[in-house]
Amino acid sequence: MVRVLIVDDDETLTSLLAEYLRTEGYLVHTEADPARAVGEALSDAYDIVVLDVMMPGVSGLDILRQLRAQSTLPILMLTARGDDVDRIVGLELGADDYVAKPCTPRELAARIRTITRRTGATLQPSGAGSVLRCADLTLWPAERRAEWLGKPLRLTGTEFTLLEVLVRNAGRPVKKEHLSEMALGRLPERYDRTIDAHISSLRRKIGPLPGGRSPIVAVFRQGYQLLKAIP
Repeated sequence: MVRVLIVDDDETLTSLLAEYLRTEGYLVHTEADPARAVGEALSDAYDIVVLDVMMPGVSGLDILRQLRAQSTLPILMLTARGDDVDRIVGLELGADDYVAKPCTPRELAARIRTITRRTGATLQPSGAGSVLRCADLTLWPAERRAEWLGKPLRLTGTEFTLLEVLVRNAGRPVKKEHLSEMALGRLPERYDRTIDAHISSLRRKIGPLPGGRSPIVAVFRQGYQLLKAIP
């Protein structure tokens, strides 16, 4: 059973969401106190955190920052509808995706199901010993593990899935729509910058090539491409 931690100070909303998720077979714990929420999230007792950005006293973004400093646990943000600034900042800090409030319990359940499925499994069946390589990048899909220049990359589940898609298509561009479907389980919304934020994070973690260029390049109107060989 998928274990969900909901961090939100809105007791009415969290009760509604928790009750629905439990009927869908999820194990759910709710937490309104930011300090306790961080401890709970880092306890290895959950598979995903649903985090409200607008928390009292301590911003949900501060909680997200604390969690990402120590964990790659999938995090789904609850954001105010139309609040693009918090949304982009949250994605840049390492959130896997977002749901705009007010949201329906059914929508939240669908998004949780997608994220936990995508972050917990490879894109296609792979043997335990299978390895993907592209230049100085090495991935072990079955272990959800990656290295660049022989050094481990600490990636979120969504970032790993994106990188796996790019490696499997190295040398040719992958449309943002396809990247979004594979990594997020949904098509991008209009003006949606979620994939761009995740790609930006991947670029920072991998670092530049000797000439200063990123190995992940944007191809005009075609998406993103992982260079097949270092130029």
